Amino acid sequence: MPPNIPSRSIRLRDIAHPAVAGLISVIVNYGGTFILIFQAAKVAGLSPALTASWVWSISIGVGITGIVLSWASREPIITAWSTPAAAFLVTALASTPYAEAVGAYLVSAAAFVVLGLSGCFERVIRLVPPGVAAGLLAGILLQFGIGAFGGLSVDPVLAGLLIIAYVMLKRFTARYAVVGILLLGLSFLLLQERVDLASLQLQLAKPVFTMPAFSLNALLSVALPLFLITLTGQYMPGMLVLRNDGFKTSANPIITVTGLGSLLMAPFGSHAFNVAAITAAICTGREAHEDPSKRWIAGIAAGLFYILVGAFGVTLAAVFMAFPATFITTLAGLALLGTIGGSLALAMTDAKTREASLITFLAAAANVKLLGIGGAFWGLLIGLAAHAVLHGGFSRQSGKGASRITGTTALKKEGVG
Repeated sequence: MPPNIPSRSIRLRDIAHPAVAGLISVIVNYGGTFILIFQAAKVAGLSPALTASWVWSISIGVGITGIVLSWASREPIITAWSTPAAAFLVTALASTPYAEAVGAYLVSAAAFVVLGLSGCFERVIRLVPPGVAAGLLAGILLQFGIGAFGGLSVDPVLAGLLIIAYVMLKRFTARYAVVGILLLGLSFLLLQERVDLASLQLQLAKPVFTMPAFSLNALLSVALPLFLITLTGQYMPGMLVLRNDGFKTSANPIITVTGLGSLLMAPFGSHAFNVAAITAAICTGREAHEDPSKRWIAGIAAGLFYILVGAFGVTLAAVFMAFPATFITTLAGLALLGTIGGSLALAMTDAKTREASLITFLAAAANVKLLGIGGAFWGLLIGLAAHAVLHGGFSRQSGKGASRITGTTALKKEGVG
């Protein structure tokens, strides 16, 4: 994975916007779904020390792998913990001894390393048509766009302030719209004393090693579902996010590096981390930087923020979780508006494949959940089936075209190349 080093020099203003995009993705990740980690830890009966170690291991692991991959590829490779896997563990850990769960984490991580080294997953990604990929991404992100305005019925003052500020900033200084609403929202919350930072006491987290145990029950009931859920619910949409914005880094090193990181961190509590999907879209689109060759900085920034949070364990994670839900959902939705619009435009571009793309979009937006597998997988499966029926199957050439078309379209959209 040789780095494609941009020819233009990096200036301070080139760092500011990607850094803010990285910060927003971290805030959304911790503030949005991190509660699942604490719920799973409570179900498992973990001590505060083991819970802090879990937070430390996934945060540090996500931060380091994101930095390494973004630096090596010069693309915004945002990594994150597996959210659908965390939701699965809320129930799975109730009947699985923690040491056996750790053993299952190791098995699942090792399987990802093998998958990455085999090169199989990249070949599968290349077969996904561009319209289907764009429709899938738009469908996945639709709820976040709706959530940005749904907050008006819950907290009309906060949500309304952010929306009005976003539109005004877009009109007069589009480049600073997302930065502006982040700073304005934080200032508003502090003035209203809705986020209490006075009692914050930073304490370094201490990783706790757990000797793994292995059992057939944990292999079948934890390791196998963990692998499949993370693969279909995180890696597949995560790679399509990158492709949709014109980035072409192979999936193989991404899966290998994140799998290896998960393998090393599993004894300290990390269940799985992987390429991000929703939070990645905040960093891969135009809002992060108008020049796609500068967006890799967002991956570095996000990684550094994750390491900072991880170093202090539960303390800083609790701060992000203390933000009002309306602030998180509105901020995320507004930051993703450009990506949602671009994905919808790309999905509807080709009249011949428009219906299959629309089916993919609606199926993904419906967030169908069957057999313990999330909506991203079923949306993709339904979309691919519709495309195959309407167009007589797939070819390897069309898969390559998908990657090329999405990349070219995204770059033209950004005014590059």
